[in-house]
Amino acid sequence: MGKPPSLIQEIIEIGAVRLNGYGEVEGTFNSFVRPKINPRLSGFCTELTTIRQEDVDRARRFPAVVEDFQDWAEVYDEDYLLCAWGEFDKKMLIDDCKLHKLDYDWLDPSINLKNQYREIKGLKEPKGLKSALTAEGFEFIGTHHRGIDDAQNTARIFTKYLDEWRY
Repeated sequence: MGKPPSLIQEIIEIGAVRLNGYGEVEGTFNSFVRPKINPRLSGFCTELTTIRQEDVDRARRFPAVVEDFQDWAEVYDEDYLLCAWGEFDKKMLIDDCKLHKLDYDWLDPSINLKNQYREIKGLKEPKGLKSALTAEGFEFIGTHHRGIDDAQNTARIFTKYLDEWRY
């Protein structure tokens, strides 16, 4: 029910929101990823994310999905910034790039919003995404731990403090 048998976690969904300089949503990206090492989802993973086995069985492998994501995010234009709530997403992307022998330098222009939010708010401890949304008077929209829903909710906090993030 817990961790995958090999203890290697793989990305099973990439979800993102693209904002312009004014914090307006310009587009979304969402794609499931078929795992290479652990093709069967654990019960814990399915329960946490609501992603079904058939969702990943029908999905493409990481190299194809991440290439589409890079094109969508326009990472080769050199005028982009990747943001995530914490370090986990970036770590997973780097790990999957290494697993598939892909370059991961494109992940460098990124910021950890969770740490910066803690600093902006003067908190002793960082808040989880759901907790931060509640503190800001927002209700979590969608399913927690789903890539696209977490990205859309993160974008709401990002937009609220648009001029305060350090790049």
